[in-house]
Amino acid sequence: MSLPPTWVRRLVIGPAVVLLAAMLLTTLPIWLLFALAVSPLVPGRLRVPRLVFLLIVYMVWDAAALIVMAALWLASGFGRWIRTPFFQRAHYVVTGWFLRTLFWFARWSLHLAIDVVGTDPDTAQPGRPEIVVSRHAGPGDSFTLIHALVNWFAREPRIVLKAALQWDPAVDVLLNRLPNRFITPGRTGTATLEEQIGQLATGLDDNDAFVIFPEGGNFTPRRKVKAIARLRASGLDEMAEKAENLRHLLPPKPGGLLAAIEAAPDAGVIFVAHTGLDRMITIGDVWRELPMDKRLVMRFWSVPPEEVPDTEQERIDWLYAWWARIDAWVEENQPAPRPLWIDRGAA
Repeated sequence: MSLPPTWVRRLVIGPAVVLLAAMLLTTLPIWLLFALAVSPLVPGRLRVPRLVFLLIVYMVWDAAALIVMAALWLASGFGRWIRTPFFQRAHYVVTGWFLRTLFWFARWSLHLAIDVVGTDPDTAQPGRPEIVVSRHAGPGDSFTLIHALVNWFAREPRIVLKAALQWDPAVDVLLNRLPNRFITPGRTGTATLEEQIGQLATGLDDNDAFVIFPEGGNFTPRRKVKAIARLRASGLDEMAEKAENLRHLLPPKPGGLLAAIEAAPDAGVIFVAHTGLDRMITIGDVWRELPMDKRLVMRFWSVPPEEVPDTEQERIDWLYAWWARIDAWVEENQPAPRPLWIDRGAA
C-alpha cells in the first residue's frame, strides 16, 4: 500500500489517532474487563489482556507524542525555527523521554528485560561521531537500539529508515523534523541511495550517531535465498559463498556503509548485535509470543576510525567478516526455547 501524501498524514491520520487514543483511554476499564472475560478462552496466562493493554498504551503513547510535537511546532513560531539547534535538541529530548516511557511499560506489562553483555568504552563516550551498523531484526530491536543510543549513550541519531514507517504518525512527524532519511527501495528520485546516505552522514558532530541497517530488511530464509541469487547473478560468487554461511543474518549491502564512511572519515564505527525479539515483527508475531517474558541481549563493538580499512574492496571484505562474527554471536546467544503456552501461574 502506497504512503498517503504528507497533508493526509498530518491533517487526517494524525488527528484521527489522537481522537482514537482519547476514546480508548476514557473507555479503558471496559476494554480490560472484556479482555479479562475472554482470557480464559485463550491459552496462555492473561494473553488477551496483555495484548489489549499493549495496543492501547502504544496508541496513547503515539497520541501524546503528537500533542507534544504540536506544542513544539507552535513554540517554534509555527515551525519557523523548528530546524534551529535549540528545537532540534528539544526533539531529541522528547525522543528520549518517550522511549524511556515506552520501555518502562514494556518492562512492566511484558516482563521485557534488556541486557548489554559487552560494550567497548568508545561506545558510551561521546567525543567523536560514530557510524552505527546494526543487524535488522524487527521494530522491537530497532526501537531498543535508538533507546540505547539516546538514553544510555547520550547520542543524537541520524537514521536511514524505510518510508513505510511513516504510517506511524508520531514516527512520521518526529523523525521528519530531525536529520533522518526515509527511503523506498527502488525509488531514489534524482539522487541514488548511496548519495542520499552520503548527504545524511555529512557534517556529523561529536555526539552524533549515524544509524544504518545494511541488510535492508528482516531476516527470512526466502529473503536470504533471493539475496544470494542476486549476488550470483551479479557475478559476486565470493560474497554469495560467504552469505551462504550466515544462519541468522541476510548478506549486507555495502553501498550505504561505504557512502557513510566516505562522508564521515573521522567517525568511528560501532557494530551492534542483538537477539531475543527476532520473531516479534508483526502484531501476529506478538500474539503468538505472548505471554512474553522476553530477554533482549545486546552487544556493541567499537572500531576507531584509524582501524577502518582504506580501499572499497577491503571495506567490503571487512563488513562481511564482521557480519560473520555477528552471526556467530547471535547463534551463541539465542534464547532458550520454551513452550509458548506455559502457564507461569501454575509454576
